[in-house]
Amino acid sequence: MPAESARKAPLDELMMAMDVVDTLRHDERIALKELDADARDAAMITRLREIYESQGIEVSDRILQEGVESLKQNRFVYAPPAAGFQRTLAMLYVTRARWGKWLLIALVLLVAAGLAWRFLVVQPRERAAEALRIELTQTLPADLAALAGRISEVAETDVPLERAQTLVARGQAAAADGNADAARSALADLRALEARLLETFEVRIVSRPGVPTGVTRIPDANRAARNTYLVVEAIGPDGTALPREITSEETGETSTVTLWAQRVPQSTFDAVRRDKEADGIVQDALLGTKVRGRLEPTWRAAVEQGAITQW
Repeated sequence: MPAESARKAPLDELMMAMDVVDTLRHDERIALKELDADARDAAMITRLREIYESQGIEVSDRILQEGVESLKQNRFVYAPPAAGFQRTLAMLYVTRARWGKWLLIALVLLVAAGLAWRFLVVQPRERAAEALRIELTQTLPADLAALAGRISEVAETDVPLERAQTLVARGQAAAADGNADAARSALADLRALEARLLETFEVRIVSRPGVPTGVTRIPDANRAARNTYLVVEAIGPDGTALPREITSEETGETSTVTLWAQRVPQSTFDAVRRDKEADGIVQDALLGTKVRGRLEPTWRAAVEQGAITQW
């Protein structure tokens, strides 16, 4: 027990000294009046003794003296560390629970934004660039060559062959220059050329109620002249009228129609008129035949360049 009391005594004295200092700080009359001069230390000690005796606490003069000195030296007062890098690190560590979750959320959002940019923007752009490269270097040149080969097999005249060669050269040059739109346009024109070569139909003169068989025009440029036309349609192998792209020589506009008026010389026009006047029907209605491998019909009667789509 004596040893245990010896161990506790210094701690008790330290606590008492701290209490003395605390008493001094909270008693403004003592702290502000008595501490103004060192000569009044004795009066301060006397005042402190009275305070503790009134509370039934016995405090030695040594402890009271140490309390007064400690107050002067600011002992037992917490002084926050000065601002600096180490203090900043310590504050960050202490407050990590508060800002850590926001930092984690920010990191998650940053990673999500990076992944979204990668998968939604970068990768589609890379795939599109690679697809375009393959199209320009492989697909388009191969398709142009294949179409040219098929056209050469079906064409019966030199005109479509020469046109096909021109389109192939244009498409290949555009692909080599990286101009995909121009290369695709050349390929589309080549396909349209092949489609025209493969078409078969008959150009027949129209002879039915409600539709004129022939029309005449007096051109504005030459009022003394008269142009004659036969109204025709292209009849396919299944007996239906095929739509055709016809450019009107009167307006210069190209339109897709099933009926148009083909310009013919006066002799052809008169022959058809006499045929219809005989019994009201055009018996010899076949004006031309479009066969596979040719671009234009083969005409059975004389025709002229030019057509109109309205009359």
